[in-house]
Amino acid sequence: MKILITGATGKVGSRLARRLAERGDQVRALVRDRARAEELRTAGVELVKGDLLDAESLGAAVRGVEAVVHCAAFFRGATTEQAHAVNDLGTQHLARAALAAKVKRFVFTSTGLVYGGKGGKTVDEDEPCAPVDAYPLSKLAAECFLFGLDGLDARVLRLPFVYGDGDPHIAEAVPMMRAFPADKRMGIAHHADVAQAVARVLDAASPAHRIYNVIDDEAPDLTTVFASVGAPPPDGTNAERAAAFDVIMDGRRVRQDLGFAPKYPRLADAIAAGTA
Repeated sequence: MKILITGATGKVGSRLARRLAERGDQVRALVRDRARAEELRTAGVELVKGDLLDAESLGAAVRGVEAVVHCAAFFRGATTEQAHAVNDLGTQHLARAALAAKVKRFVFTSTGLVYGGKGGKTVDEDEPCAPVDAYPLSKLAAECFLFGLDGLDARVLRLPFVYGDGDPHIAEAVPMMRAFPADKRMGIAHHADVAQAVARVLDAASPAHRIYNVIDDEAPDLTTVFASVGAPPPDGTNAERAAAFDVIMDGRRVRQDLGFAPKYPRLADAIAAGTA
């Protein structure tokens, strides 16, 4: 399959692009800076220059591809305006370009944060969404746009906290979560399992406009997550802020529909394999 991937220099996109290329797909990456993506080119990924904020630059990127996997996003440090511009309007620009180019499938990597705080309740894809922060609000707006665009075969993967493959994501997040309760559970997924979910959505004749929660079998508490990078447990001094992230996704749909089974069902499995 010939695939365009966005966000290919980011944490999820860079690892995903390599895995799709390794399985034999023809992968094209939308990049703003070719120099930053040189490692992808040497891995067999075609580079095309473009910017989500420049709608006219996207026509060449989507020309001739069968599927788009849209991973690009502005997350940490984004203002409300920046999150809206990149995550919502940028997605609209890309989706319209894909539709005009008759791309067969559009896969959007969203976030489980769109559900908002649910008091630790496990939620499936039919749960009403009530995000409060700019990032999930912009992602939810993009989801709604995709499903309202006539003629676009869109699928949404809602991701949890993604880790593994040498990604320093856990260590980088420790300062942000330092004040969260130590017993707060966090949904996670290994990069290998995110890639598996994307591949299954690309390959399967599943219903259009389908949402899938992607998550490992076990949601560890923050004490366990912090310990995986040698950090002491969080101190619980700001439980109120943690409430916005207090949701665990139910991952049964992607397992039932697509046969997804995590390669690393628990954080401990990835640690034991040396891939955490």
